[in-house]
Amino acid sequence: IDVYTDWCTWCHKMEATTYKDPVITSYINKNFYAVKFNAEQKETIKYRGETFNYIQNGRRGYHELAYVLLKGKLSYPSTVFLNKEDNLIDVVPGYLKAPQMEQIVSFMSNEAYLKKDFTTYIKEDFKSKLN
Repeated sequence: IDVYTDWCTWCHKMEATTYKDPVITSYINKNFYAVKFNAEQKETIKYRGETFNYIQNGRRGYHELAYVLLKGKLSYPSTVFLNKEDNLIDVVPGYLKAPQMEQIVSFMSNEAYLKKDFTTYIKEDFKSKLN
């Protein structure tokens, strides 16, 4: 889940660069059910038997589902990974360039996180498809 806001410059940059990279796009489309989620959207969402709403907070508010997915750390952009049972695996905050994203999506899609830590996976198993 790509958690973003309309005002976030780094969110727009990641959309225009990382998510436009053909290797990243292909990898995500092949291995994930990709979702873009505006963390400030006002529509009510029902998910896993619960109802999540927009919460006004000063000039800007936030959506309760974003708050839950990001474990209370509202940082944008953030990339949320869920497993096949919709359980949270990890949240990766911040702008990710294509090489970083490739490593992370490879680690997650291969379910390597069940067997080893990220650093070990990158050293032992990861092969980049980027030019």
